[in-house]
Amino acid sequence: MDKIYRVNMTELKVREEKCPSKYAALGGRGLTSTIVNDEIPATCHPLGAHNKLILAPGLLSGTSAACSGRMSFGGKSPLTGTIKESNVGGIASQKLAKNNVKAIIIEGIPKDDKFYILEVTKDGVKILPAGDLAGLGTYELNKKLWDKYGKVGVICIGVAGEERMCNAGISVNDPEGGPGRYAGRGGLGAVMGSKKIKAIIVDDKGTDKVPVKDEEKFKQAAKAFSQVLLKHAVTGQALPNFGTAVLVNIVNEAGGFPTKNFRRGRFDTAANISGEKIAEVAKARGGEGKAVHVCHPGCIIRCSNIYPDKSGKALVAPLEYETVWSLGGNLEVDDLDKVAYMNRLCNDIGLDTIEAGVTLAVAAEAGLAKWGDGDSFIKLLEEVGKKTPLGRVLGQGATVTGRVFGITRVPACKGQGFPAYDPRTVKGVGVTYATSTMGGDHTAGYAVLQNILKVGGDVNPLKTEGQVDVSRTMQIATATVDCTGLCLFVAIACLDLPEGLQAIIDMINAEYGTTLKVDDIAKIGTQVMKTELEFNKKAGFTRADDRLPEFFDEEKCPPHNLTFEIKPEELDKVWANI
Repeated sequence: MDKIYRVNMTELKVREEKCPSKYAALGGRGLTSTIVNDEIPATCHPLGAHNKLILAPGLLSGTSAACSGRMSFGGKSPLTGTIKESNVGGIASQKLAKNNVKAIIIEGIPKDDKFYILEVTKDGVKILPAGDLAGLGTYELNKKLWDKYGKVGVICIGVAGEERMCNAGISVNDPEGGPGRYAGRGGLGAVMGSKKIKAIIVDDKGTDKVPVKDEEKFKQAAKAFSQVLLKHAVTGQALPNFGTAVLVNIVNEAGGFPTKNFRRGRFDTAANISGEKIAEVAKARGGEGKAVHVCHPGCIIRCSNIYPDKSGKALVAPLEYETVWSLGGNLEVDDLDKVAYMNRLCNDIGLDTIEAGVTLAVAAEAGLAKWGDGDSFIKLLEEVGKKTPLGRVLGQGATVTGRVFGITRVPACKGQGFPAYDPRTVKGVGVTYATSTMGGDHTAGYAVLQNILKVGGDVNPLKTEGQVDVSRTMQIATATVDCTGLCLFVAIACLDLPEGLQAIIDMINAEYGTTLKVDDIAKIGTQVMKTELEFNKKAGFTRADDRLPEFFDEEKCPPHNLTFEIKPEELDKVWANI
């Protein structure tokens, strides 16, 4: 991959650029964050002309490497004001790589008020009028585009992105054409909407295989890598059988499953929305339902699913752990069909489900919905889709909704709502929430592995000792994985089975003719973190922003009855010496 396409939406022109040498070894998050830091004024308005949206496949995307269908979107976040990388699966990344696309940089704002689509083929990138595609939900949009173009990759936004709501995500379609794979966090869908891009079509017809310098070595390394993933109990058994929602019962039992807007760590009826229950329903209803599903070709972990309605017709894909928490346990809703329907609404409107669920909980605090009443929360999501004044407030996320309604119980950091782990009883991930370069984010440094799953180490989730170190280590490791185009879940196996990391290094070396070693890989993640911290510093963020809301230090969380306990001076050590 060596082509960079610069799409100027002010002039409605596309320029192809040769990848500069400083970007040659970068992919995915490493490339998006570097371009963001190099080209975007850190103090610019996230929805203004000076912000940019960058798309970049990972280093291994488009190859035969297992689970290598990830890509990164980057820009300045409208939700947090920080740098943002949002990572996603689906079929577009592999198709971009096959078209030799290193990155697409979208800049400027059109002079008219019309929406456009981008068409990416082996011949380049074209800007075309969106016409009557503007205003459509993502399900109808994907169907129309597949009817017209065939089974292309579709990157798009819903009405939330068009209206530049700060909780707008970017949808990428799966192998069935469903729009449920989301670069959800941070509001980059609003940036795409500000550029007046409704959709990006990626067609790989007529392309060749992604070039690999040493095909035999790559083949051997790829085989070894696949064997590692299949061998590990989590990536080879738990996730393939029950998907990410296998964590519901595990985290609930550990007392870290946030319930009723983080009032307690256990939900009495969590089993009703668990991965085991999802698989049971999918199998019992049959039809289009699938307990096991892939988000892109070549995935062997298969942690996705297709959740069917009562008639067996596909309702939503996938129904994941974070979503069944945010729209389920967090709201005290244990009706899986209603959780799935809310998930579909979010997908169609174009909302990140984590932020949407946290926002709905804040709305319930304000008396706008009733705890446990799925229909009352469905009505609020419908307000967002209708673009009513209330809907527009909710579409801005939990922090804005809290300000509008005078609610102080808002579980968020740097403007982004917290995911499905209570930081008082899963303290390592609490450190990540506070110190991530992108606000409250679990994937930025998934210390849940060591805290709960005991993968890659054993750090007591209820104690403060070791949490700063494990969060820092995982944040750096995650930044590295996000550069490769590999699914983050491969890190689970590689932490326990070191031959997995070696196989990744061997694949990169075989593809690019490099001679990377284990120490070099660690340096990649460290450099990404330095780049992101530099941008945030220029944007005005300080260590004083690396703090959790006050109630986590003051209010004990049942059943363990603990507060967060990790002091500010400890949080300040995370990035003190990077």
